[in-house]
Amino acid sequence: MMTEFMNHRVPAHKRYQPTEYEHAANCATHALWIIPSILGSSNLYFLSDDDWETISAWIYGLGLCGLFVVSTMFHTISWKKSHLRMVEHCLHMFDRMVIYFFIAASYAPWLNLRELGPWASHMRWLVWIMASVGTIYVFFFHERYKLVELLCYVIMGFFPALVLLSMLSGRKHVHIFVQGSPPAISRTFSSSQTELCPHETRTPCSPSPSPW
Repeated sequence: MMTEFMNHRVPAHKRYQPTEYEHAANCATHALWIIPSILGSSNLYFLSDDDWETISAWIYGLGLCGLFVVSTMFHTISWKKSHLRMVEHCLHMFDRMVIYFFIAASYAPWLNLRELGPWASHMRWLVWIMASVGTIYVFFFHERYKLVELLCYVIMGFFPALVLLSMLSGRKHVHIFVQGSPPAISRTFSSSQTELCPHETRTPCSPSPSPW
């Protein structure tokens, strides 16, 4: 049933069309976090004590800021310039792609600054390969297999966390994982237009705790 605030659900192969209220909410909730993301990322940069912390601050900051900037641009064009079909389509794809790199960037500080076991150290580069594969998938199969897309996000969100098993002070890091992973995973679920998530209105999550 169509309401003033939310349209009815659409078939899995079609894209949901937000109402005016949902468009406004999407734009506002993403744009709201751009400035805090820039300020927070700058703070991490100035708190860095060595090259690896500086690099990690840049990676995390670019991933976080890029997420909100790209999403804000997409939702604004989708709302006010929907007649620009090609621009909207490209931004929609970028909006999906940037999520993979946001997840990878969220893990970067933990993978770069914490002591890892022999096998877990490979996750430092494997997480970026996963993000690249997800990006290629979006490029070729955008809006076609939504459940598969959701599965890709979930794997990308959980798989790198397995390195916690090889870290020292495992109990402490498991607590951090429980505290820090839900934001990345919630961003994954809320970004997927599947039968599990019938509409696209999204509230950005808080970034995961930093190892600084």
